[in-house]
Amino acid sequence: MTNILNLPSFFDHTNLKQDATEKDIAKLCQEAIDHKFYSVCVNPHYVKLSVEFLLDTNIKLATVIGFPLGMNKTETKLQEALLAINDGADELDMVVNIGLLKEHAYTKVENEIATIRKNMPYNKILKVIVESSQHTDIEIVEATKVVINSCADFIKTSTGFFGGATTNAVQLMNQRANGQIKIKASGGIKTMTDCQKMINAGASRLGCSASVAIMQEQMNNK
Repeated sequence: MTNILNLPSFFDHTNLKQDATEKDIAKLCQEAIDHKFYSVCVNPHYVKLSVEFLLDTNIKLATVIGFPLGMNKTETKLQEALLAINDGADELDMVVNIGLLKEHAYTKVENEIATIRKNMPYNKILKVIVESSQHTDIEIVEATKVVINSCADFIKTSTGFFGGATTNAVQLMNQRANGQIKIKASGGIKTMTDCQKMINAGASRLGCSASVAIMQEQMNNK
């Protein structure tokens, strides 16, 4: 099992609920501080507020772009990205145009991702959500290739709104990536067993709203 001291560094501690309040975001950020999670992930509306809560900590701040459908115009996603970075976001989790992926219009998808990446500061992280549950194995492999070619930093399995991560999807991504890009598993990760399966399959980051409960589970199992 993953060492208790290392597991927190995998978590993007997440609250992307549409009814999340300022109190909920304050709680999310404090939990990340208390457990030393890698980052928090919030909706764009709460980026500035989260910056205040995380001030003088090492916790990174992530937000979402084109979320959750991915069907915004590229220009809209770019403006979202630039606004989020200006507000203080360290990492962007962007949903690609899933329809274009299903049409196998891979050049168009690659161009969209590359447009966002090249207009971001080099020290900011771009994760690309491909909604793996909506694709065949071959399409997952092709999507991974597209994300690598676009020079993004991570490929991410899911928004969590339309199906979650599977070990099969993460393994396929990992095999195709061959170390060229990192993998974030997200959606439906609720237990230590889920975490271990995703990490063993090749994930180096976990998007999770159950992070605190998982840490408590591991503490209870020590």
